[in-house]
Amino acid sequence: MKVIYGLLIFLVFTSVSMAQNFNQFDANGKRHGKWQKKYEGTDVLRYEGEFFHGKEIGLFKFYKNYKNRAVLSATKQFNPENELAEVKFFTSSGKLVGEGKMDGKTYVGTWKYYQKNNENLLTLEHYNDKGQLDGERFVYYPNEQVAEKQNYVAGKLHGESVWYSENNVIVKSYHYENGELHGPAKFFNKKGELICEGNYKNSEKHGVWKYYENGNLAKQETF
Repeated sequence: MKVIYGLLIFLVFTSVSMAQNFNQFDANGKRHGKWQKKYEGTDVLRYEGEFFHGKEIGLFKFYKNYKNRAVLSATKQFNPENELAEVKFFTSSGKLVGEGKMDGKTYVGTWKYYQKNNENLLTLEHYNDKGQLDGERFVYYPNEQVAEKQNYVAGKLHGESVWYSENNVIVKSYHYENGELHGPAKFFNKKGELICEGNYKNSEKHGVWKYYENGNLAKQETF
């Protein structure tokens, strides 16, 4: 009995000691050391990681509450020199679905998202330091063929946008300026034959629009 009693005391003491090693503050009231947080009213872990005088360091893991079970949904690997973190998102089955960098809560740099049923890219996009889409953005078919190609400047569509079929045939193309349709637009059939073309001005059809059948001009309209 003494042995069992002693073992119970040891286990209780160990549990208390381990609990005391989590969720501590420094002298200035900032989180310091290892932290864990659970979903309110449950024992399901919400996140775990380590702070150094209020700053996240190392690897943080974030979980979602799935049927009262903690399932990993994201990780953040923090840079000790700044606020940047390497971020990854996961499905409930553990498959990587997205990755990139965040500066605090702001998306920055290159972000990649992956197809649901394979490891191929779904989207590839770039953000500036303000968290705005900036540069080329691609959307892909499951076979890695480009489905959409667009260009952004400071969060707004700018320049040519092109859509493709799975056979790499251009389906349509637009031109944007500062987020608005402005300039030439063209539409093609599955064979890549031009079926319609015209221009936009401030997101409205403008000027002469031409419509084709079998490569020949069938009609035209003026806007």
